[in-house]
Order: sequence, then structure tokens, then C-alpha cells
Amino acid sequence: MVISVHAFPWDVLGDGPGFVERFERTGADAVTLAVSYHSTRAATPLHPARRLVDARYAALYRPVREAAWAGRRLVPQGPDWTAEDAAGEAAELLRAAGIPVNAWVVLAHNTRLGLAHPDLSVRNCFGERYPYALCPSQPEVREHCALLAAEALRGLPVSGVSLESAGQMGVAHLGCHEKTDGAFSPPVQRLLSICCCEACTASWTAAGLDPGEALTALRDAVRAGAEPPGGDDLAGGVGIPGRGGPWLPGELASELLSVRQAAAAALQRDVLAAVREHAPQASITLHGHPDPWAAGPSPGLPPRLPSEVDKVLVPCWPTDPGTADLVSALAGRATVDAYVTVLPPARPDDLSAHVARLREAGAARLSLYHLGLAGSDRQPLLATLVKEFRG
Repeated sequence: MVISVHAFPWDVLGDGPGFVERFERTGADAVTLAVSYHSTRAATPLHPARRLVDARYAALYRPVREAAWAGRRLVPQGPDWTAEDAAGEAAELLRAAGIPVNAWVVLAHNTRLGLAHPDLSVRNCFGERYPYALCPSQPEVREHCALLAAEALRGLPVSGVSLESAGQMGVAHLGCHEKTDGAFSPPVQRLLSICCCEACTASWTAAGLDPGEALTALRDAVRAGAEPPGGDDLAGGVGIPGRGGPWLPGELASELLSVRQAAAAALQRDVLAAVREHAPQASITLHGHPDPWAAGPSPGLPPRLPSEVDKVLVPCWPTDPGTADLVSALAGRATVDAYVTVLPPARPDDLSAHVARLREAGAARLSLYHLGLAGSDRQPLLATLVKEFRG
């Protein structure tokens, strides 16, 4: 399967024939269906019975089995705005229509759990918590994500699994009437995305760092603005093409990045084991970013990708030519799945050239966002991009 379109369970339920017809008009190969997803307020512009779904909290769209979660602090919630097994029902409807389904599983992004258990959330160098971000350095978080993946896939025949937020979320969070957009430069966003929770600082100590000195260095760098002087070397040897210059002492930056990458690798190892147990034949796609310092739904990738991963989904929503650099930076290391949106602010006139650049840069797969959210004016773009990507 080369091309998929994303959807929520409520896009399918109550509109089976209409959704199937819209999918078929796209010419895509599969639907990537949200099975575990963060809170959202979603439009349903073409649904026959509604126009909005208010998913007020992160939910597991499969039955939340009490026996599976007994004795744990981190327990997902089922939705009260759709069916208990909404993903299972939607997947069954799609399979009955001959449409392959990929399970879209969001892992460490859960505001309600972060608010209920702040000690397990990401904390920046000023002591401020990000409740939407569960920290992978916490063993409870890794166990939660692995069990969440297992329960999401239990008894759900799927062709593929797409893993989002399989790593650390950072300071940027598009939600809750966000009022931080543009307030921090990219280097400062990186600094404020370095987790300083108890588990992370314990790992710093084990790596030979003094946590007090590291926190002071981070705060000083944030206050100074942390604007890099230029060049191609970030953090003393940990490089991002075109985004360079030292911003922390090289040894400190390298150790902090190593701690983050080790935590993400441990989370991914546990989650991938659960996926392989419950969906042994499914292809696995990991949301990731070639920038090792990236934090968010597509966190920075480790130097060596886990062998179980078949594809990496790279965020390609901006349509400027620079986005193709993300694809080319990764194309030699992994099979790249370019993640493209047809929704505003993407301009329809820019999308064809954008997708062509991504393909030329090395994208071997295409994932389109979003079959349920796109209105009638944007639906034809899905079919156009599918056709043009096939070349």
C-alpha cells in the first residue's frame, strides 16, 4: 500500500456508504483510522447527521477492559461522544467494503492523564509542567504506552499500524486556545522542550551530569535567547542540516540528547513488542523527524531506527520547498512516508508542486490528511494528489 488517507471513527460511523464512496473517489489504497487519539474538536462537514464532534479528552476507541488496566495509575478513558468500540466498528465496516485499515495509535499525548498525574509529565527547566506530554523517561509511561498499543490492536485485524508521539512531546502544543505561537525562537523552543522531570534528571546523574548545573545552563540559555551564530553543527556534533551553531556546551547537549533518545528508544521497544504480538503481519509506521532534537507528535529519530519499523511518517504539512529537505535527510535511512494535509492553510494551487518535490526528494509513500475533515471544496484535492504521486 503506497497511499493512505486519514480518518476518525466518527467519520465512518453513521455514514458508511457515503464515506466509502468518498474514499473510492480518492483512489487511495487504505484508510489510516484513529484508534487511540488525543482530545480534539473535529469538523464533520460531509456527515449526514452532524457537523462537529467534541472529543473532550484523549480516548481509546476500543473497549477499556478493567482487567487489563487493574492496579495502574495511567488508565485510558473510553469516549462518551461515540460508540465504546468506535474504531472496531468503523474498521469492520471498512473491511466489509474491501478497504484495508491501518490503526492510528497516539501514545504519549494525553492531557487528562498528565493533569491527574503531573509527576509523570514533561517538566521544563523552569519547573513548569506540560500536562499534555507524558514523559518517556518514566517507566509507568512506557508501560502505559505499550499496553495502550496492545489494547488498541486486540482483536482488530489491520494491515498496518501508525504510531504517533512515540517519544517526547515538547513546548509547542496546538490546543487549548494556544497563546505561545511565535513567542519563542526555534532554539528556545528546543531548550524549553528538554524534559527536566525526576526520571530525566536521575538519568542525567547516571550519565555523569550535575543536574543543578545543567538546569542553570538551560535557564541561562533560554534567558539569553539561545540564538545560534550560524553554521551546520548543532550541540557540538549533533547536527541538523541548515539549522546550526552551538547553543549549549557540546558535551552537555550531547548527554541531554542521549538521555532523551534512550528514553524514546525504550518506549518504542516496548510498544513495538506489543504491536508485533497483536498485529504480527501488519506493517509499522513510526511518526518521526530527522531533526534529533524535534519534540512533538513526530519526535526526533534515533541514530539507528528499530528494525521492526517499516516506514517513517515525516511531517510535510508546510508547502515551502524547504520541507522536501526533511524527506531527503531521511530517505537514505528509511522508507519515507510523506504526511501532507489538504486543509487550510495549505493553498490548493501549491499542493501538486509540493507533492512532486516530496516524491523527487525520496518519499516512497504518501499519507493524506484528512478524508473526514476535508469539505466538498477540498475533497477533489485528495484524488488529484493521489494520481499525481503515482506519477
